[in-house]
Amino acid sequence: MATIDRQATTLALAHALSAAERGLAVIPLSRTKLPALRSPHRADPAPAPTTPPCHGECGRFGHGVYDASTDPRRIRALFAAAPWSTGYGIACGLAPHHLIGIDLDTKAGTDSSTALRELALRHLFTIPDTVVVVTPSGGRHLWLTGPPDVVVPNSASRLAPGIDIRGAGGYLVGPGSRTEHGVYGTAPGTAHLAPAPCPSELLRLLTPPPRTRHHAPPTTGHQGQGLVQFVLTAHAGQRNTRLFWAACRAYENGIGPDLTPALVEAAVRTGLTAREAHSTIASASRMSFRQAGPPRD
Repeated sequence: MATIDRQATTLALAHALSAAERGLAVIPLSRTKLPALRSPHRADPAPAPTTPPCHGECGRFGHGVYDASTDPRRIRALFAAAPWSTGYGIACGLAPHHLIGIDLDTKAGTDSSTALRELALRHLFTIPDTVVVVTPSGGRHLWLTGPPDVVVPNSASRLAPGIDIRGAGGYLVGPGSRTEHGVYGTAPGTAHLAPAPCPSELLRLLTPPPRTRHHAPPTTGHQGQGLVQFVLTAHAGQRNTRLFWAACRAYENGIGPDLTPALVEAAVRTGLTAREAHSTIASASRMSFRQAGPPRD
């Protein structure tokens, strides 16, 4: 059973309610930075590949970022259901802010701050003054806002090593959260700021290019084998990210449905459950369809 630290939970709830007052939807987090409430469907049989995952339609808590709310009563109920919570997550991509998180990590051998400056110089944009959250390891989260009609996907080190992006379906650990590695806090001089609009040139880098539909008969071929191998070589912490990326590429090239069984099998071999794999692939399918738009006659 998770250890309960009532003082930490009370502080986390207070910070979460304060964030909600500013229009930021929140969920309770455990000391591991993961959603504090487990899925109510974890013991359910794996759904069919065409069945969309439940995002809270069942009416129960435990759907991760999809539980996020700005309603104080719901937030209190979430924390009451998870009295071991010591932090809170802020959902990205939701109105009114459509938050985008730029996570500058401090992994060994990477200099993410320098990498971001080089990207800014190369693509002619400037990071505006905005909210900056400092992580216990010395990393930084930059808060930006995006336009309501643009879907920014989550990514890990796609822009540059050590730069992760938190977009639609992702969340940021809120300032004041206590984790097993320490406390997240707002950088001096930024707590009073509102999240600044994302520069247009940076936004272009964060969004996938428009995709065209392929009408040729689908064939997995060597490309499909490469995507499966990409998933098979995933380590802990990158399994979902790699599977999502591979599934997006598969749907982009018209081989998504044919490659799904192989991708699921590969994901299960890396340690994901079949249900988790199907859910991730279904998300990739929906995002690919949104980016491509409906087929034209």
